Amino acid sequence: MKFAILEFPGSNCDHDCEWVLKSVLKQKTEMVWHQDSKLPSGVDCVVVPGGFSYGDYLRCGAIARFSPVMQAVAEFAKKGGMVWGICNGFQILTEAGLLPGALIRNKSLSFICKDVFLKVERADSLFTNRLGGKRVLRIPIAHGEGNYTCSPEVLEGLRQDRRILFRYCDESGAVTPAANPNGALDNIAGILSENGRVLGMMPHPERASEAVLGNTDGKLLFESALNALSRA
Repeated sequence: MKFAILEFPGSNCDHDCEWVLKSVLKQKTEMVWHQDSKLPSGVDCVVVPGGFSYGDYLRCGAIARFSPVMQAVAEFAKKGGMVWGICNGFQILTEAGLLPGALIRNKSLSFICKDVFLKVERADSLFTNRLGGKRVLRIPIAHGEGNYTCSPEVLEGLRQDRRILFRYCDESGAVTPAANPNGALDNIAGILSENGRVLGMMPHPERASEAVLGNTDGKLLFESALNALSRA
């Protein structure tokens, strides 16, 4: 499979994603600069990585949304391509209209960097089909604007259509206010597009994909995406 990994001024998790996909999982990768107006040929999945695109000026993802490459990503998604936004990537996808809602300042108004637990709400998605029954993941977060919000109508639609993929939970899988690190509405940590092929999530699976890091829960998500692509 071939993955395109976007690079914006201020991206800092682009090469982390490249390492997991290319070195750990032995997949083809190509870095794509934000000024490029086209995606490489033969791309199966676009990864919009974490970081601080354009220094998070205005608000997170607001400037990156206008980068030439995002028009190509929008067209790719419209044709049914798989797109995966992680942390700042999630913020960019909401600003670009590829996912609903917005990411705002953490309730604590402080930057948070720690491991959190995620309840996997669906094991049949393109990104969770290889979990083997594992329904609680431990994945790190690192953000100042991870507080997901949306209108009541959008939230109801996300619930009804089973598009909430991850919720913050405790180690036992209980979704509680105490387990919510940033104040996100309904403990939302990750959502899917209407066709299920675009994922935005705040936690960083690329930082939990090797045994040397003490955690491989994130690798399960990458393996799920590969499995889904291989069956397409």
